[in-house]
Amino acid sequence: MARFPAQLRQALTAFALAQFICSFAGSNMNVMITDIGDDLNTTVQGVQLAITLFLLVMAALMIPGGKLTDRLGRKWCLIAGLLLFGTGALLSSLAQNLPLLIIGYSIFEGVGTALLIPPVYILTTLLFTGVAARARAFGLISAMGGVGAVTGPLIGGFVASVIHWRAAFVLQALICLLIVLLSRKAVTDPLPADTSKPFDTGGAVLSALGLILIVNGILLADNNVLAMIALLAAGALVLTWFFLSVRAKERSGREPLLSTALFRNRTSNLGLVTQNTQWLMVMGSSFVISTYLQVVRGYNAIETGAVFTATTVGVLISSLSAERMARLRPQRTLIMGGFLITIAGIALLLAAGGTAGSVWGMVPGLFVIGLGLGGMLTPSVNVVQSAFPERLQGEISGLSRSVSNLGSSLGAALTGTILVAGVDGAAPGRAYLWAMCSVAVAGVIGLVAASFLPRTAPAKQPPTPGPTPEPAPEAGADPTPDLGADPTAEPRRA
Repeated sequence: MARFPAQLRQALTAFALAQFICSFAGSNMNVMITDIGDDLNTTVQGVQLAITLFLLVMAALMIPGGKLTDRLGRKWCLIAGLLLFGTGALLSSLAQNLPLLIIGYSIFEGVGTALLIPPVYILTTLLFTGVAARARAFGLISAMGGVGAVTGPLIGGFVASVIHWRAAFVLQALICLLIVLLSRKAVTDPLPADTSKPFDTGGAVLSALGLILIVNGILLADNNVLAMIALLAAGALVLTWFFLSVRAKERSGREPLLSTALFRNRTSNLGLVTQNTQWLMVMGSSFVISTYLQVVRGYNAIETGAVFTATTVGVLISSLSAERMARLRPQRTLIMGGFLITIAGIALLLAAGGTAGSVWGMVPGLFVIGLGLGGMLTPSVNVVQSAFPERLQGEISGLSRSVSNLGSSLGAALTGTILVAGVDGAAPGRAYLWAMCSVAVAGVIGLVAASFLPRTAPAKQPPTPGPTPEPAPEAGADPTPDLGADPTAEPRRA
């Protein structure tokens, strides 16, 4: 950050901390499953439900949250989301039963995240121009997101063991207050809010309902197969209805929740698939390993968190080198390499750690997983955000974060369903293996999607801090860019 002006450095710090606290909130509960369950008189499934609902609320409301930034202002949404998130954290710290925890953690913090995260990515895209500069900015934000996800178990476990699990929520509230104070002074919004801009309420309801039905269907996979199929089918129908309504509104001249232009960009679509599978792997592996160590191996919160230190180190090393790697390698290569390294890490984890040997045999595999995840989070974000002009940043940011958080909720729901079924049965070790294998399969899907990304040259241009306005179209020219092409691609060199 040393090459950016002071105010931009402070704004980037606020953005990185905001992403950190949201990712931290999604994973720190994993090591407190036993403590929370005992204190609130609930089960592993009950805590898993709260975690999955938090991730699901984020995914379901991220698209409307991104759209609201255009109408209400990006800075306003950022601060409002932080205040709502902090309020939910305080409510969670006072919860005396599972329903109150769900209200504070899953609902308030989930809605707050859906409001504050789209502005982080929109403002970063607007304030930091050029692939190299954005790679550096997104590198820090993605690093803090990855660090938040993988240090959640370590920090949460330490706080829960030394003080109490409720103190972890108080810590979240204090960090939110710090970000609010920093944002009020340092964050500027280069584009004015347009309060006259319409908001597609019907589209917001349909998109959220469709995602909720699909994830809830996955949660029922172990309990009722018919109910699972019914919910998945209903979710698919609702999302189809949503897309048909979007097309109808565009044809009639009304503004929908999302522009269909977002789905005509092949590069962005592939990047969204990689984002979804990356965060499925992050949250899926975190939930599976944390639950296995606590419920099956009998580790306490701080011991479980300590095991994840290896993943934290791996994420830090690879994420913080994002700018340098963006200059040396095409983003397609970085994303594919990240998937390959992560899959190799899972194989090493299962081969060396197993289910019977010392738990410290898991450390090499966890370190390699961290290296892979940290190396591909930044280029995937950069590919998607850079594929669209400023006027579509609100929509693509909301869609991008929604897809990522849907991956997180699917990771917790899918792997949690496999693991909890085995933990309650006679073969918990086998369930752990199957759950981690499902994470590896998701990595293979992401790898295949990444292989179809265009072959672009590494970013060579120097970073250019500060917003650069789009050039005005020439008279008689079509102001709408060709969103089917890859705007980040450079000419091939012979």
